[in-house]
Amino acid sequence: MFTEILVALILGIVVYLVLLKRKTVVLKTEDGWWGVGEEPQETEDDSIGTFMVETSQEEIQDLHRRIDQTRPFPSLENSHFNYGFNSKVLQKVVTYWRNVFDWKKQVDKLNKYPHFKTKIEGISVHYVHVKPKRKSKCVPLIMVHGWPGSFYEFYGVLPLLTEPADPDDVAFEVICPSIPGYGFSEAPHKTGFDSVCAARIFHKLMKRLGFSEFYAHGGDWGWLITTNMAQLNPKAVRGLHINFAPPAKPGLPMILSLMLGWRFPKLFGFTDHDVKRLYPCLEKLVVEPVKETGYMHIQSTKPDTAGRALNDSPVGLAAYILEKFSTWTDDKFRDLEDGGLERKFSLDDLLTNVMIYWTTESIISSMRFYKENFGQGLNQPHASIPVYVPTALASFPNELMHTPKLWAKQKYHKLVAYTPMARGGHFAAMEEPELMAQDIQRFIKILEKK
Repeated sequence: MFTEILVALILGIVVYLVLLKRKTVVLKTEDGWWGVGEEPQETEDDSIGTFMVETSQEEIQDLHRRIDQTRPFPSLENSHFNYGFNSKVLQKVVTYWRNVFDWKKQVDKLNKYPHFKTKIEGISVHYVHVKPKRKSKCVPLIMVHGWPGSFYEFYGVLPLLTEPADPDDVAFEVICPSIPGYGFSEAPHKTGFDSVCAARIFHKLMKRLGFSEFYAHGGDWGWLITTNMAQLNPKAVRGLHINFAPPAKPGLPMILSLMLGWRFPKLFGFTDHDVKRLYPCLEKLVVEPVKETGYMHIQSTKPDTAGRALNDSPVGLAAYILEKFSTWTDDKFRDLEDGGLERKFSLDDLLTNVMIYWTTESIISSMRFYKENFGQGLNQPHASIPVYVPTALASFPNELMHTPKLWAKQKYHKLVAYTPMARGGHFAAMEEPELMAQDIQRFIKILEKK
């Protein structure tokens, strides 16, 4: 009896110490300076200024001149989107862009919501800030985009979150920043600006806006930035909602589950959906990722070389960006003659996102984000630090990489919700704004009730 009590006591102490250690592990970071030249001695101006997206006739004329001078090149017969963006479809898009697309009208749409800029660590940070009309309590939420997206990805979901139809739903006060180097946020002028730096800047942004606590959502790079935000200051991030969660590096549980999960799925908590996504065939596991990651190798090594061509050619830029909105929405779209481009998106919305890159000349600086993150290897400190903030993962069926619940829990130790979504791919908020808003609502309601 005494032995049993002693063993139980020892085990209890071990568990307590492990939990205590977990709670105290946070990601460390230091302030940076990303402006031109040396950091000035005086205190940085922390004022916030309003911002309006603008255009001019000269800007539009220059765009049209460059489109008119493009040199088409025919695609191979019956190649569809398997060699990249099909030339015939590209010509259709370019013709629409040149003769129908109304950039001034889209600028008015962009300005539908209030825009602001403020200086943080030497660079100007842009964000959209939408407040609900409700007089009652609202919940702050930062939403972070990825590549090759922009803050515009969230324009479909914004009204659903800030002005929900159901009075029992949460009304959100939403902040959508542009990652530095993307869109209307100034690009860093020095090397080394990675996801942790972006996370630190966005923490400073939220603090400057008066939010000591808030919720966060992210997909693509937004997933990593908001994850880093939770690791840097878990007390500030009340809850984390993500729709993309690839493992940083394979651990033993992941390797064992991948090896044996097809034979003993229930042992590893795999659902039929997990098995279907993970074990269709060797090609799906090995060859398929290779087909969609060539861009990543370029951008992780020599972004300035390829980026220079894209910065000069609007047609080249459109092909490079819009190809991702085809195959990342559904990899089966590669086999369609039109690439399925308009099955989930309108040409106006797609070209508005392209124009954000074109008019701000931000394609090169956006591509550098891959170099800064992958150039440091896979053993960065944040890769091995768990997330203890309550987390929800919306698992969309056509996402680039499927993450079973077991794998997600290796990183996110307080995985409150894991939802297999009915449809949707990589650009989930833009593809399925209703589904995204519903899942965010469900998650936040759980936490708010607690």
